Amino acid sequence: MDTQPRCCIAGGGPAGMVLGLLLARAGVPVVVLEKHLDFLRDFRGDTVHPSTLEILHELGLLEAFLQRPHDRIEELRATIEGRSIPVADFTHLPAHSRFLVLMPQWEFLDFMCDEALRYPGFELWTDAEAIGLLQDKGRVNGVKVRRGRRAGQPQDVELHASLVVAADGRHSALRDAAALPHISYGAPIDVLWMAIPRQAGDPSATAGHIAGGRFLVTLNRGDYWQCAFVIPKGGHEALQARGIGAFHEAIGKIAPFLAARLPEALPDWDAVKLLEVTVDRLEAWSCRGLLCIGDAAHAMSPVGGVGINLAVQDAVAAANLLAPALAGTATEKEIDTLLPQLQRRREWPVRVTQAVQRFIQDRVLMPVLHGELTATVGHVPWPLRLLARWRLLRRLPARAVGMGVRPEHVTSPRTK
Repeated sequence: MDTQPRCCIAGGGPAGMVLGLLLARAGVPVVVLEKHLDFLRDFRGDTVHPSTLEILHELGLLEAFLQRPHDRIEELRATIEGRSIPVADFTHLPAHSRFLVLMPQWEFLDFMCDEALRYPGFELWTDAEAIGLLQDKGRVNGVKVRRGRRAGQPQDVELHASLVVAADGRHSALRDAAALPHISYGAPIDVLWMAIPRQAGDPSATAGHIAGGRFLVTLNRGDYWQCAFVIPKGGHEALQARGIGAFHEAIGKIAPFLAARLPEALPDWDAVKLLEVTVDRLEAWSCRGLLCIGDAAHAMSPVGGVGINLAVQDAVAAANLLAPALAGTATEKEIDTLLPQLQRRREWPVRVTQAVQRFIQDRVLMPVLHGELTATVGHVPWPLRLLARWRLLRRLPARAVGMGVRPEHVTSPRTK
């Protein structure tokens, strides 16, 4: 890119890549900064929701996207003390794709990058970490970027732009640099992620397993299970102190079909990754010259796997709002007046979703971990009994997870 970009996006995750594609599609010169050398990292969110698939349909990209390796989920089930119960039925959603897609996030990001590179105004900088903000007369007008650190040749450069978008996650350096105040709700749980090989005879369905005061999610990734083991907040060290063998035993009790392969799949704690769960939200998502979206604006719980969905919805709404101004001759002052409108558009869906996540954490997951929510033969907690009995009710959690609150649609322009 020979000229100064109109927009600089810090963060090459789902929010940053979707916004970068939509802005480039509208003719906006844009640079996306990805701090790693590539997108290939384990245990990032892998669910692509029907609302995101609908956006890809609106862009004419859905068919090509579904050529990438993926698994489709039309129904979610929970296994409680060995009894399998249907929870969500996606086959009746008001969307072109009535299923969830499980796809490694690097595949999703590679796809979005390939599409964005079709437009001359798009540029991706890899091994480029946003480490601070540039300002002029109290307005953000660019980013301090550390390039080449992972290649062993770090160099700090300055990248100026009319608008900086922080999409650099829950530990955003840019929102910290701007000292934007936030509300932290904390979280009573953390999550341990791991990969366990699949074998012939394993169940095929992605599911949640509850047994003996433990909660495990198994995501079918074709040749392996991506597993999430929920623990009380701060319980990681105590679990490690009991030894990896005790951890194998805990997983084996809740998912017996995995027991025999655990010593080889998880030989030590290096094979188990800790996600420290936090739920927070910025009081103000923007200041002059800077906009925060995705986890940088609102860190979500992993409950429901909806964090990616919210981030993508933010990106679409931001492009709808800002692309015409950024592609045109809008002044920096005119751009700044638009920024608070995104928060007004997206804050209510975030508030509702976080409230539901916090309710589930407090009223479902914590009782499970305390051994208060169990099921014996002939007895299942009443909400699950209703879902098991009435098929129609399964559409409600499917709608909440699959489409979310106030799903966005693409209205941003496309350049000739």
